[in-house]
Amino acid sequence: MITTTITRRITRRRLAAGVCGLLAAMAMALSPTPASAGEPTKPAAPKVELTLDVSGSMRARDIDGQSRMAAAKQAFNEVLDAVPKDVQLGIRTLGATYPGNDRTVGCTDTKLLYPVGPLDRTEAKTAVATLVPTGWTPIGPALQAAAQDLKGGDGQRRIVLITDGEDTCQPLDPCQVARDIAAQGIHLTVDTLGLLPDAKTRRQLSCIAEATGGTYTSVQHTAQLRDRVHQLVNRTARKSATPVTTHGAAQCDKAPTLKPGLYSDREKFAEHRWYRVDVKPGQELRAAVSIGADRAVDNDYGVLLRASTVHGREIVRGAEAGDGRTDVISTGLRYAKAKGGSSDEAPETVCLQVSNSFSAAPSVKTEPGLPVELAVDVVDGPHDASDVASFGLGRGWWLLAALALAGLVGGLVWGWISRWRITVWRTN
Repeated sequence: MITTTITRRITRRRLAAGVCGLLAAMAMALSPTPASAGEPTKPAAPKVELTLDVSGSMRARDIDGQSRMAAAKQAFNEVLDAVPKDVQLGIRTLGATYPGNDRTVGCTDTKLLYPVGPLDRTEAKTAVATLVPTGWTPIGPALQAAAQDLKGGDGQRRIVLITDGEDTCQPLDPCQVARDIAAQGIHLTVDTLGLLPDAKTRRQLSCIAEATGGTYTSVQHTAQLRDRVHQLVNRTARKSATPVTTHGAAQCDKAPTLKPGLYSDREKFAEHRWYRVDVKPGQELRAAVSIGADRAVDNDYGVLLRASTVHGREIVRGAEAGDGRTDVISTGLRYAKAKGGSSDEAPETVCLQVSNSFSAAPSVKTEPGLPVELAVDVVDGPHDASDVASFGLGRGWWLLAALALAGLVGGLVWGWISRWRITVWRTN
């Protein structure tokens, strides 16, 4: 009895000591430590600029029983309450100050309502509350100014353009302005939202978005506007690697050789593009591709990522298909190259083919192509590339084989017993 009591006390003390040690380890892991020399610096803050149309047409009362301007203000106030603390946000207006008919003046009517920086929610809401629908719709000049507002730093950058009509300041084409922004290589995305848009507005806003790899959304209700803007702001806040621009080729022998990393490209509808990756013996290639539907596309679509030898023999493929509206569709593959007998064996060149089966109505522009993101990694492969675990089922293959063998043996035994019983029955 005494021995049992002592054993229990020792067990409790050990358990308490273990818990204390675990809590201490967690505290040390979670406590901030000063950055030492050579450690990476804090990543740049993501930046978003909400660019709002305040032209005269925003007076129309056709969104949930209120004016378009009132719906936008309500959505903005709710979005401002939920902006992540690490996001720097600004607000720019177009058509908010000049009520006259002078085209030259009206087409320069864009104003930085709230500068891009750490958000003061009260100040930003107060600025939004003063807006009154007034003048023209200079989308092109507003985009040019917004891009300047967001310059500087290496963080994610996004313009969210909200308008109820097309640009009224041609010949400055807002689509060309968006292409110029994309050509600057500053990794700035323009997402567009159309409030009850007509066909011309949809085409123009889709064009602006697709030029920078952004998205276009048609908005019919206040809640829809709020949810979409909130989603885009949160998307900017997510920490992500900046892809390197590359250009796939029409055939493997002319394709660029990619190192491990994240790459971006453009692919036309139903196009095939090729890339090359060198894989050494004992290494495993892991690749994934995502293609964004940044414009109106037909409902049935798919994406294919195929790995083959330089001679055209397929090694492995990954494919995904969909039906209905989507923002992005992705697939991936893995290929482990077995170790050879020689330590100085040359790496194998693997050809990666990216294909899509997107299609669209004749009115949808195919230039520039759909945005493509390709992730490539080469890691140490399994101990034996021919190991059954590398085929995807892991050690489950052994269980599958055992079950199959047991089923075969069981079937033979049951068949023999059945025949024996029938023979005995006939004899008797």
